[in-house]
Amino acid sequence: MFDTHCHLNFSSFKKTLDEVISKARTVGVEKMLIPSTKLKNSIKAVEIAEKYEGVYAAVGIHPHHIYDIKVELNKFLPQVNSSRNQRDSDIHLRKNLLNSTLLEIEKLLNHKKVVAIGEVGLDRHEYEKTVYPDYKVSVDFMELQKKLLTEQIKLAIKYDKSLILHNREAGEEMLKIMNESWDEKLASRTVFHCCEPNLELLSYAKEHQIYLGVDGDVTFSSEKQEFVKLIPLEMLVVETDSPLLLPEPLRSQKLYPNKPENLVLIIDTIASLLNIGRKELIDQTIQNSNKLFNLPKD
Repeated sequence: MFDTHCHLNFSSFKKTLDEVISKARTVGVEKMLIPSTKLKNSIKAVEIAEKYEGVYAAVGIHPHHIYDIKVELNKFLPQVNSSRNQRDSDIHLRKNLLNSTLLEIEKLLNHKKVVAIGEVGLDRHEYEKTVYPDYKVSVDFMELQKKLLTEQIKLAIKYDKSLILHNREAGEEMLKIMNESWDEKLASRTVFHCCEPNLELLSYAKEHQIYLGVDGDVTFSSEKQEFVKLIPLEMLVVETDSPLLLPEPLRSQKLYPNKPENLVLIIDTIASLLNIGRKELIDQTIQNSNKLFNLPKD
């Protein structure tokens, strides 16, 4: 099996990483992709991928954590009462901060175990729990998300990397940016991570050869269960989103954190929903995942 989205670079696994990867392999999860959400854990993802065979990294800035950049940029907002020289200086500092963040991500793309940009995208969700005390999805924050998404898509194209897309409550805006940024290099090299049960996204994915990631919510969401039946098998990849999105029955028991070993619960649920054998589903999703990340066939 191939867990195409597990955040082994998160602090949840700081003390148990060897054990978590070993247990995953014991149940048949032979390959894992570690996506990133900010610069710090992008570096961590690369370090982990270097250490373990069959483990790969994606680097990038998640839309939620673009708030970090927004806070820093606001320190250099041009003030109306300031002198022209000061305003020009502030604008210059803002551009440099943005460019330096993207440059640090770009540097990581030369590493042989970095196979993708991600997870990147758009997020309009108003989080009740977040590390940012004054988090607000404002107009300027969404514009910054769109700018960073566009620039990170450009990096995927420039460096011939795959693209892992996060979308939450911003499907229409996501598709607009994808249309504006689309390059044939992205066909069969892009995935809608934990894809919302959205028929417009599914239609776009079919037209542009984009994979759809299915996670643990398929074990408890009737809406997601109906949606997965509409996904062509050749477009499907599976992911745990560890340490998040715990599948049932573990979710009811609150047995966090979620781990790559739980991919088998997702596989079994999907196989049952599609009325196909476990081996057929595993073989097809491994084939899809290798193609998505441009990896050699097993």
